[in-house]
Amino acid sequence: MLIIGIILFGLIVGAVAQLVMGKSKSGIDWTLAFVAGVGGSFVGGLLISLLAGDGLDLRPSGIIGSLAGAIIVTAVWLWWKRRADSSVG
Repeated sequence: MLIIGIILFGLIVGAVAQLVMGKSKSGIDWTLAFVAGVGGSFVGGLLISLLAGDGLDLRPSGIIGSLAGAIIVTAVWLWWKRRADSSVG
């Protein structure tokens, strides 16, 4: 059950990160949402929670860190994709 919760939380955070980045015009890329959400949540949420002194408990600092991490992962992914597309053509 925990794995399903982590996946759903990652998808939601990744989708919100895409909306914040303005990618909603073309729809949500669910693969990107999953990768950015889970990866960003792990790195950003863990880092911010530990820096804030909240430990590993689910706190607002971890949720904000998760969103920040997902936004960073989404921005890097989109930059990399644009760079790869421009070098091909």
